[in-house]
Amino acid sequence: MASSATRLRQIDRFTGGITPKSVDASGHGLVLANNMIYSHSITVYDSTSHKLVKRLPDSLDLSKFGFTKHKGVAQGGPVEAAWTKDAKYAYVSNYVMSGPGFKGFAKDECSPKSGFDNGFVYRFNARTMAWDQAIEVGAVPKFVAITPDQKKVVISNWCDFTISIIDRATAKQTKVIKLAAQPRGIVIMPDNKTAYVAAMYGNKVFRVNMETGEHHVIMDVNRPRHLVLSPDSKTLYLAASGTNRVYKIDTATDKVVAEVVSGPEPRSMTMSQDGTALYVVNYFGKSASKITTADMKVVQQVPTDASPIGITYDDVTHQVWVACYGGSMLVFDDSKKAPASGAPTGSEPAPQVDSTATATAK
Repeated sequence: MASSATRLRQIDRFTGGITPKSVDASGHGLVLANNMIYSHSITVYDSTSHKLVKRLPDSLDLSKFGFTKHKGVAQGGPVEAAWTKDAKYAYVSNYVMSGPGFKGFAKDECSPKSGFDNGFVYRFNARTMAWDQAIEVGAVPKFVAITPDQKKVVISNWCDFTISIIDRATAKQTKVIKLAAQPRGIVIMPDNKTAYVAAMYGNKVFRVNMETGEHHVIMDVNRPRHLVLSPDSKTLYLAASGTNRVYKIDTATDKVVAEVVSGPEPRSMTMSQDGTALYVVNYFGKSASKITTADMKVVQQVPTDASPIGITYDDVTHQVWVACYGGSMLVFDDSKKAPASGAPTGSEPAPQVDSTATATAK
């Protein structure tokens, strides 16, 4: 059944010492949550049972990964993650490093002149449930994307106004491209060289040639934050926090073809496996919206806890996970057909299930 024909139903809510900033499903049975920057941990869950399988601190001795000026234990501050297609690894950005050789301070109001330390991306190994790489990038790295051919990782460096391109084979940054203020969301086209990047405080969306570094603005809009690409790559979706809207963009022309009001302060988005539905968290609205992509209509808005900030769609279970900054994770089933016309759509608060995630981490 197409996801456009189903409706969300809350089936779980759990806490357990978490402050999730983002959440990402592997598509192979795991879900990874980056806990709020200064909570210094990621938590990994079984996507079917929702049980905690690992709590991993962001502490690393970077000298063991070749960074000799940072001898001793450093901490990061996880922000976002991207899984490889085979789900063997996830790359996690760290907002600010603290410990030997670091100033240990950064903030969102910044520029290249702020002089903040370079950040690091860690690689999570899903087999060993441990970090197995550390890669130096720019100041205050945030969003993470992987090229379709799986050869490169692309990072948006919030305070450098740049994107970093990492070669996965060498685990090294190979190119830096300067854009505009506070780049965040990234998607990459099937040619593996064309990226779209949302510069949130620069109020611009760029089309970037990652091979040459050439780029141009395709859209001026107030606080563009997150980007999602349709499965066929013909359509780009943009959540703009400053307009409360989600925009549908034709990648053949880079023109907006439709738009819809999602809710107050839309932030992260995710898409169903079949591409027929978008799910958007509304940070100031304590809600998540479901949008059908064919007609760009909000067909459902479900309540969440305060400050929903991250969202992911799990292909294995057809469930949507919503990360709420205050310390909770909500899980919604989206496999059941929409009620008949006139019946409740599920926008009313669902009975809350609170299964505190206290399973032993392994």
